[in-house]
Amino acid sequence: MSVAEPRRIVLFRHAKADWPQVSDHERPLADRGRMDAAVAGRKLADSGIPFDLALCSTAVRTRETWKLAVHELPERPKTVYEERIYEASPGELIALLNETPDDTQNVVLIGHNPGIQGLADILAGSSEGDARERMNRHGFPAAAFAVLTFDRAWKSLEPGVTTLADYWAPTE
Repeated sequence: MSVAEPRRIVLFRHAKADWPQVSDHERPLADRGRMDAAVAGRKLADSGIPFDLALCSTAVRTRETWKLAVHELPERPKTVYEERIYEASPGELIALLNETPDDTQNVVLIGHNPGIQGLADILAGSSEGDARERMNRHGFPAAAFAVLTFDRAWKSLEPGVTTLADYWAPTE
């Protein structure tokens, strides 16, 4: 099934986290992470993508990243805090995205490495401009995001069916 307008998935890695004496799930953002999350939010706003849905890990650092980034967007999308994103493999993230309702056009997924970078690598069958070269050069540092497009139903999302349309990292 093809859709009229390409769907977009933004894979957004949480910003730089601190290392206090708490469990990994409870780690908050570092000062630099708070700054980078807001900058990433401005870059997402500049992309012009009207997000319908945000899927965010329940970890403290991802929730804080999203809270700071979403304030920069012109409209706040529906946000679902999803336990399955924490420590998820690319395959598990694809399965989660396959559950997205068909009336949803654009999704931002706020998560963790190595899952986010692995998912970007696996999904992107092609790329526009120098997006893949920049992603390969920088890796997927904290607060980076990749924009993927595809023209299928969410349940048809699988490896190689998207185009890496853009990539941004605070180190660029």
